[in-house]
Amino acid sequence: MAAEGGGKEMNEIKTQFTTREGVYKLLTHSEYSRPNRVPFNSQGSNPVKVSFVNVNDQSGNGDRICFNVGRELYFYIYKGVRKAADLSKPIDKRIYKGTQPTCHDFNHLTATAESVSLLVGFSAGQVQLIDPIKKETSKLFNEERLIDKSRVTCVKWVPGSESLFLVAHSSGSMYLYNVEHACGTAAPHYQLLKQGEGYAVHTCKSKSARNPLLKWTVGEGALNEFAFSPDGKFLACVSQDGFLRVFNFDAVELHGTMKSYFGGLLCVCWSPDGRYIVAGGEDDLVTVWSFSDCRVIARGHGHKSWVSVVAFDHYTTSVEESDPLEFSGSDEDFQDQIHFGRERANSTQSRLSKRNSTDSRPVSVTYRFGSVGQDTQLCLWDLTEDILFPHLPLSRTRTHTNVMNATTGPPTGGSGVTASSNNPGANGNPAAAPGNSLPTSLPRSNSLPHAAPAATTPATPAPAPAPATTTANSKASIMDSAIASGVSKFATLSLHDRKERHHDKDHKRNHSMGHISSKSSDKLNLLAKGRSDPARTLGTALCPRMEDVPLLEPLICKKIAHERLTVLIFLEDCLVTACQEGFVCTWARPGKVGLLSSQNQANSPSGTVV
Repeated sequence: MAAEGGGKEMNEIKTQFTTREGVYKLLTHSEYSRPNRVPFNSQGSNPVKVSFVNVNDQSGNGDRICFNVGRELYFYIYKGVRKAADLSKPIDKRIYKGTQPTCHDFNHLTATAESVSLLVGFSAGQVQLIDPIKKETSKLFNEERLIDKSRVTCVKWVPGSESLFLVAHSSGSMYLYNVEHACGTAAPHYQLLKQGEGYAVHTCKSKSARNPLLKWTVGEGALNEFAFSPDGKFLACVSQDGFLRVFNFDAVELHGTMKSYFGGLLCVCWSPDGRYIVAGGEDDLVTVWSFSDCRVIARGHGHKSWVSVVAFDHYTTSVEESDPLEFSGSDEDFQDQIHFGRERANSTQSRLSKRNSTDSRPVSVTYRFGSVGQDTQLCLWDLTEDILFPHLPLSRTRTHTNVMNATTGPPTGGSGVTASSNNPGANGNPAAAPGNSLPTSLPRSNSLPHAAPAATTPATPAPAPAPATTTANSKASIMDSAIASGVSKFATLSLHDRKERHHDKDHKRNHSMGHISSKSSDKLNLLAKGRSDPARTLGTALCPRMEDVPLLEPLICKKIAHERLTVLIFLEDCLVTACQEGFVCTWARPGKVGLLSSQNQANSPSGTVV
């Protein structure tokens, strides 16, 4: 990572970075942006977002990309690592007046080479259904803004449905729509369907079918993002009040909750098997939450500002299960690897769903996820079984990272970036390091040695920490005291006040932990002191203290943009990022750079890797 203390190294934009599986390279020829490339003034604009869809084109190049920049919306053929982007030929381009696109989502079930259904949410509250291939506008929902006048923060098709979609607003409400139904000419009337702690669900009272079908009111303040579980049965929501709430979507019931360390939660994602949820936000942390245990199992600190996106990498996550009776055999006898990919996604989820957090069988698992933030940094994280299953005998577990059908040796401890083992072969897969054998006990790589707590129910407070007999415990106590005092500064400002006072300074005011090194979490006590928040949940199962859960450190943490990052998407042969300047960048995975990519990389200066 960049050296502490500032200087040129701290501000240098990286064009490649190295992990255990090899080198990821920025492909400058595959950068998508506004065709004229005129510098974009991002101040006061909504975040740049990116959506992908595959239209099953027989040519083998069926990927399509949609992204918004300011008042503009673009739809291109996405050529990824294969060929240079032709920005002069968008399939569709739209410029809106009086409102801006804020988010969008494709219906993957109905996508064909002749037609795609794209939902677009807007800053004034409307939702538009368009077909950028046919260049048609099908319907406009909430056109008169009678349903909700606030900004659309997230829009997604309901998994498995060709007609239902869900829309979240900064008002804190979500609405379920059906594309077949119209919106009424008057404001809808609602009747209560179900309510619980922190939420209420209403149905629309109408003699005929009309939108919205349901209205969800969740938490306090803006509902910033939601995400459906891989099986589509559960819904995770993050709000400005700092809560993660997970619902059984069909039953309209609350499954569990989690509270941020302080500030609002801005982003959320599910692991590929639906067993874990990661959230990020204004506390500069990524928080890992167990779906089955309904508790926080780890936090990750690497960002120096608000975390804007979290995402799991389906293609680099690996799972290995073994029968204890087979450990006397060779490695080949008990290796059973599962690779996440398009062809085996269903079998993977089925396999993983059979395991629970209390399974006593030796399990080797590495979940890879990433995060980007308003500090312009990309972080990659590994969540391994020493964090997930702290009570299993570590001597009988093994870890490794699978990279698109590539098998590597087990990782070493420490920072997780082992340059000596990153020797890509002809196909880009790292070669096994000589003498690399399985460790007798798994090191707690990329985590600080905090004890993992036993499972507790959300309503049960966590046990009080033991007296501070060690330096680590005393530092952690100071951390909690300082952060708790810092919470009051957020609490004294209403959402309206915070917006009005700092409308144009979001990317500057968010450095609430800007003075903290990702390797020195004990410096958290440098936060400004203030009166403690009497309503805090710190120290309970909703929000454990820092010393109660493992603290992850990122595998890599790189500054990759000049402006705050707003997109992180993992694809099979690359990962895609975007920043508020309006540039959508493609990073080729190790060994996935094509011939044209190699030529372009050879002709352009490469960034320095540290």
